[in-house]
Amino acid sequence: MSDSSFEIDADIRCAWTPPSRVYNDVGIYNAAKERIFARSWQLVGHVDDVRTAGQVHPFTMLEGSLDEPLLLVRDRDDALHCLSNVCTHRGMIVCEHGGVESSLRCRYHGRRFGLGGAFESMPEFEEAADFPAKSDDLSRVSLERWGPFLFAAIDPVMPFDEWIGPVRDRVEWLPLDEFTFDASRSRDYLVGSNWALYCENYLEGFHIPFVHASLNEVVDYGSYRTELSRYASLQLGFSSGGDAVFEPPAGSADAGTEPAAYYYFLFPNLMLNFYPWGLSINVVKPVAVDRTRVSFTTYVMDASKLQEGAGVGLDRVEREDEAIVELVQQGVRSRLYDRGRYSPTREQGTHHFHRLLAEFL
Repeated sequence: MSDSSFEIDADIRCAWTPPSRVYNDVGIYNAAKERIFARSWQLVGHVDDVRTAGQVHPFTMLEGSLDEPLLLVRDRDDALHCLSNVCTHRGMIVCEHGGVESSLRCRYHGRRFGLGGAFESMPEFEEAADFPAKSDDLSRVSLERWGPFLFAAIDPVMPFDEWIGPVRDRVEWLPLDEFTFDASRSRDYLVGSNWALYCENYLEGFHIPFVHASLNEVVDYGSYRTELSRYASLQLGFSSGGDAVFEPPAGSADAGTEPAAYYYFLFPNLMLNFYPWGLSINVVKPVAVDRTRVSFTTYVMDASKLQEGAGVGLDRVEREDEAIVELVQQGVRSRLYDRGRYSPTREQGTHHFHRLLAEFL
């Protein structure tokens, strides 16, 4: 495996960006799977996926990179669980299809588990010594809920409250449980670049006047600002005039102002884009060292505002971003490029992201 270590100076005025090998080296890409993605919180579902007692929902965490088979379960006591979906006997996938179940049974050799993951029974094991043991239960995976959204982590390095806290506290006045999923505005994009290049492009508004003409017309670039916390960053955009804006209530951090959008990034790969009409969630999913799948999921709060302000034309903005990061991926393969510098006034979010990459890798 290639050396994945590098340093980013804490002082953005002196710092250099990561070396180009970070975006091209398969060893670093593989190291990121274990050191970053297996140790971080991932959006894995919605409460509607397991609405009723006994409902089960199998899924793969970060298909194409982690490829971890997991299972969301609501047990008979109405408690939510996230479990390994791999049988503790011979490694068979336990639950192949969603539905309502009274227990979990592996169809390979009949091993049965309760909906909380505890081993219940196994045929032909009467003579096995020291059986069953705790290791015969399905492994439990850390599961947390924020609003209607479910998050899981295999081996989380950060407490969930510390990770989600900056977002939760800032927009607690938004009725997340009332947001409605819009399938027509939700889709996946396949991007020909390293996952980190896609994230760092999102993390700065520096390119907006140069790349996004339509967005630049509705967002006031001069008032655009970035705020940083331990594992998250916020880009706060304000309207250039006459468009849909938020009206934060008294007592909120933004009371008396009219934000056009809250662009939140939670390390390593989650983007929460709040607009007056609702929420666009973008999950960045590595599939190869130079291939990334980005899942856009849309939840609508006020359909009357869908054609106004910063949240209009998201597909166009996405295609413009794709074109840019794919060209950057070509550029960082160059033998003549290695590292660059940061704009201290416009690239704080990207610098913050790179600092976390260096810390985890």
